[in-house]
Amino acid sequence: MKRIFALLAACFLAVAAYAQTAEEIIAKMEEVMEQFGEEDGIQMTMDIKIPILGTMSSKAWSLGDKMRMEAEMLGKKVITWQDGVTEWIYVSGENTITINAQDTSKKSDEKENMEMFRNATEGYDVSIAKEDAASWTIKCKKNRSNTNKDDPKNMEIVVAKGTYYPMSLKAKVDMVTVTIRDLHFKVSEKDVTFNKADYPGVTVVDKRK
Repeated sequence: MKRIFALLAACFLAVAAYAQTAEEIIAKMEEVMEQFGEEDGIQMTMDIKIPILGTMSSKAWSLGDKMRMEAEMLGKKVITWQDGVTEWIYVSGENTITINAQDTSKKSDEKENMEMFRNATEGYDVSIAKEDAASWTIKCKKNRSNTNKDDPKNMEIVVAKGTYYPMSLKAKVDMVTVTIRDLHFKVSEKDVTFNKADYPGVTVVDKRK
């Protein structure tokens, strides 16, 4: 009997030690993300769901000022590279590379997306909506102190147990639902650098002034 009580007590203590609030989980996730800087880079998949039109998925690799994005549009694969100065756009089927001067006045979407993960508790009330053996699902509800009209009213963040890695973030802005998933840190220069040798016979159209 004593052994049973001892076992139950040990189990209870283990569960109590593991129990965490949504704020603590998000804080530990942010600590993990802070271990990686721009010099490490990040890879992610983004799904954009639009009523009637359906869902469009794209993959992005970001490293410092460099970025590569791949997306399927109207049955064609479009790949975009940027290095902070120049932009290259490849369209399959047309077999063309268009070179433009990059618009540097706007912050990259990838960096804004990562800020959504890092600042989830700023201007939001967070709570654990769901939990299973592998992850926590954190609900983030915009509170009255958040006066930024561009911030979504609700977000849903999934955090991996054990590693506290961000697994996904879902947010709805107007009628559009955006899901960021499959995050991986550590990106190489090759992942984000345009190399014309990879596209033999392609027609290059240089639109830079």
